[in-house]
Amino acid sequence: MDERQFEKAVARMVQGDKSGLKEIYENYAGYIYRIIYEVLRNKENTEDVTSEFFIRLWNKADQFKPGGGHKGYLAVMARNMAIDFLRKYRREELTSLLQDLGTDPSEEDIHQNTYQEKEVSRGRESEVEQEVLGDMTVKEALETLKPAERQIVSLKVLGELTFKEIAQCMQIPMGTVTWKYQNAIKKLRRCGYE
Repeated sequence: MDERQFEKAVARMVQGDKSGLKEIYENYAGYIYRIIYEVLRNKENTEDVTSEFFIRLWNKADQFKPGGGHKGYLAVMARNMAIDFLRKYRREELTSLLQDLGTDPSEEDIHQNTYQEKEVSRGRESEVEQEVLGDMTVKEALETLKPAERQIVSLKVLGELTFKEIAQCMQIPMGTVTWKYQNAIKKLRRCGYE
């Protein structure tokens, strides 16, 4: 689906014609699913957020601004929804746990625990990178990448986005995107993949 076809489909959606949404869904359901899955890493939650994505796309069709690159627009919306889901889910999980323990969580407690979770996660990532890499499946090789690297590789290879579009989608500098992509490719090469 090119830019003009997408814009026409969105224009039909704004007029209340669901065939525009159907056309976008048929062309981009897999693309959106992959972007969301790269953030959530859970099939069921990814399916839920993907469904919500297309409902939101329908509801916000009138906010789309033509000429800005529709794939990047879709990627940013999908990624943001996945991140919002993670934040909400983790906060609810933490609040529930603290209530079960008989404590009342404050915002400061939640932020401190989130910070500690990130630090533990970073430690695990570096351990994985230090492992001796033998014969691996592509999935296993991708699992050795840091989440941001894995997402950039996914957006570049599967999503066919440019580095500039990826930088806009992830809201990081383009130089950082290319640097992370190159590091990810080096790691994948060490695993035996080009």
